[in-house]
Amino acid sequence: MVLFVYTTMTRMIKTNRIKPYKISKQIVYEAYKRVKANRGTYGVDRESIEDFEANLKGNLYKIWNRMSSGSYFPSPVLEVAIPKKDGKKRKLGIPTVGDRVAQMVVKLCLEPILEPHFSASSYGYRPSKSALGAVGKARIQCWKYDWIVDIDIRKFFDNLDHSLMMRAVKKHTNCAWIILYIERWLKAPMQRIEGTVESRTKGTPQGGVISPLLANLFLRYAFDKWMKIFHPENPYERYADDIIVHCRTEGEAQKRMEEIGKRLRECHLDLHPTKTKIVYCKDDKRKENYKNEKFVFLGYTFRPRRVKNSGGESFTGFNPGVSNEAKKRMTQSMRRWKLHLRSQATIQEIAKNINPILRGWINYYGKFYKTALRPVLYHLNEILTRWVKRKYKRFRRCFKRAINWLGGIARKTPNLFSHWGSVKPSAE
Repeated sequence: MVLFVYTTMTRMIKTNRIKPYKISKQIVYEAYKRVKANRGTYGVDRESIEDFEANLKGNLYKIWNRMSSGSYFPSPVLEVAIPKKDGKKRKLGIPTVGDRVAQMVVKLCLEPILEPHFSASSYGYRPSKSALGAVGKARIQCWKYDWIVDIDIRKFFDNLDHSLMMRAVKKHTNCAWIILYIERWLKAPMQRIEGTVESRTKGTPQGGVISPLLANLFLRYAFDKWMKIFHPENPYERYADDIIVHCRTEGEAQKRMEEIGKRLRECHLDLHPTKTKIVYCKDDKRKENYKNEKFVFLGYTFRPRRVKNSGGESFTGFNPGVSNEAKKRMTQSMRRWKLHLRSQATIQEIAKNINPILRGWINYYGKFYKTALRPVLYHLNEILTRWVKRKYKRFRRCFKRAINWLGGIARKTPNLFSHWGSVKPSAE
């Protein structure tokens, strides 16, 4: 009995030494489920989510064991280049699946602590906020204020200062393991596309699970709190580092842009010299001309548009509609589907495959000024007509007959394709 008690106490002492941090296995499993739901590609180890799941129990135990003992060190992040709107490449840093699970563990613990402190004007990557909420609020404020400052922070995620970031983290938590692992993630090296591994002294990988939360925390102090203290008269919408500030006059907008630039420099950030600009929200009541009378925010172009009031009268208002860049991306996606080559599929199978994507586009880009989205939906009907011509020999030489046949299907089953509620096929 004495031997049993001694052995048990020894094991407890060893366990306490080996596991100084209390992290539950349940939260690790919950983190894995969320990472899986978010999908994503592999990191430097080339291990996909499916590969990770092949030894799920062992991999999750390894993450829990190392995080609980303090022996967890992240792998380098994998550099991946994706196209930007201006034709250049944006460099993302993709952690391994295991590192994303570990980051999600910290996010699940830290996010509830930080959320109450975030500004109501911050919309990005928050559980109770959305991009459409930011667009809708910007729309209303543009009706009230004549001018905006369209702020673009140059390479924000690449230039985020580590020491300032850690000061912000420590202000909200004294949890040793959260602080420890955030520091290690910030310093994790980058494996470049060509294969070289480089150390990092600033920035947080745009592609990491924890990065959006850290970005919001950093900008709470660099921007949100500063605006609340020094310029509460200027409302704004911020989605991560995309920011719109509303002003009453051009002079106020110029002054605010200068002051914001100075503030960001104090935080080791810079405004983009050409992308940051002042915009005049022109409409029927604001008749003067200005060099910038439109801006793009979260996939929507804000500009003067013809609209009707509740009484049916037409007037020019300053409103958001789907941007040309977003329309281009959608039509490019449609072409990649190569529907005209899928002549073996039925029209019901085609609809089942593309409707989830269509619903996403319509729900987002059709929220404001729906008519701006119609050219994209018309283009899809043309693609479907080409599919009809290829599938049925009797329509191959006559586009009009093919689209009329498609229109007949739309009248019989108007909900077959998600976009047919807005735009039905027609030869007219």
